[in-house]
Amino acid sequence: MGGSAAGHRGSTARRWAARLTLAAAVTAAAFPLVVAGVKSLELAAVALAGLAVTAAGLWWAFSRRGVTRTLAVALAIAAQAAVIGFFLSVGLLWTVFVLAALWAVVYLAGWTALGDTIGRAAPAEYPTPPPARPFLIMNPRSGGGKVGRFRLKEQAEALGAQVVLLDPAHPQDVAAIAHNALTDGADLLGVAGGDGTQALVAGVAAQHGVPFMVISAGTRNHFALDLGLDRADPSTCLQALTDGVELRVDLGRIGERTFVNNVSFGAYAEVVQSPAYRDDKIRTILGLLPDILTHHLGSRLDFYGGGKRITSPQGVLVSNNPYRVGDPAGLGRRDGLDAGVLGVVSIKVDNAVQAADLLRGKHSAGLTVMTAREVVVDADGLEVQAGVDGESLSFPTPVRCVIRPGALRVRVPRNRPGVPRPKSRLDWRRLRDLALSRG
Repeated sequence: MGGSAAGHRGSTARRWAARLTLAAAVTAAAFPLVVAGVKSLELAAVALAGLAVTAAGLWWAFSRRGVTRTLAVALAIAAQAAVIGFFLSVGLLWTVFVLAALWAVVYLAGWTALGDTIGRAAPAEYPTPPPARPFLIMNPRSGGGKVGRFRLKEQAEALGAQVVLLDPAHPQDVAAIAHNALTDGADLLGVAGGDGTQALVAGVAAQHGVPFMVISAGTRNHFALDLGLDRADPSTCLQALTDGVELRVDLGRIGERTFVNNVSFGAYAEVVQSPAYRDDKIRTILGLLPDILTHHLGSRLDFYGGGKRITSPQGVLVSNNPYRVGDPAGLGRRDGLDAGVLGVVSIKVDNAVQAADLLRGKHSAGLTVMTAREVVVDADGLEVQAGVDGESLSFPTPVRCVIRPGALRVRVPRNRPGVPRPKSRLDWRRLRDLALSRG
């Protein structure tokens, strides 16, 4: 009875949230016309022009040096100042804040209304018995020393796992360590470390068909994030040893190397190859970008995949499953790891006009966002630089990237924070139906 009442209250709250979403959206659309009338079109044109000039200024700032770079930064700042000044002169700057607040209400209420109905279904979980001889590799330096801070080695050993601590002073072949562990009878491989180390051991686990375990002890933990693991407290990942389930996830492969997150070619890969990058990242980026963006430094790339060919892009990102809509750069989340496709983002910008055109997002001629099962990246040299899960590597050209659907068995805790449903787009038809429903 109580559950039925709670469900009814939840449904009522979602209906009212849907109604609030539609009301706020209509208000936001009508507000400029009500306040400024036909002049609202002029305001929109000024705002768009300011954004375009700012984008062009930033292109010159990144692709030039010296006085030109200084003038370009000044232009970008002046463009935004001019837009703000124009809105102030007509006494309508306040409308920008009102519109921002209205659209914030639209999205917050919309996500609340749709709740768990947004996005893909949760990945299938497979109950399996606990491992008898788990083997874990831990990097004590990862994440600023999380292994020691959370006593991961001691806790894992108390749960029956064999643990090997890597020696930061003497680089070791983690794939060889994993292979040897399997030879000695290990029935689970796990890693507490960065995504690069995770990928190497995950490749070994997939090759031998044994489950793999992720302990979120790295710095960014992108793979752990998309598995729904707790990144704030990596010790919770150890619950998978006693009360866990298995997921089947995809793996990416570049040449003979496995990747769990993404591979980048072009500007980023060329920059991180510089010996000076580790000591002074910002200065190195600003110093090398002009030559990279104008094709005077680094390899000239050719990209083939998904029935498309792109010549001379400045950057290509290939990911194990596509990143969420609105975040193609790979800085956020993937909606799943089991779609069986690579995500591909390619950027080609050769002048300030094309840089400004990037404001059109996916409709920009210089931006390609797609999925494919296989892509090939070629270059004008014998080797091409690539950033593989954050590690800088070189590969003989041409290099081939493929997806391996369901290649990895990942053991995760039964209870974990989970992957929130994607909230980058709202289903307006579903919101309308929900708002008009009576129960």
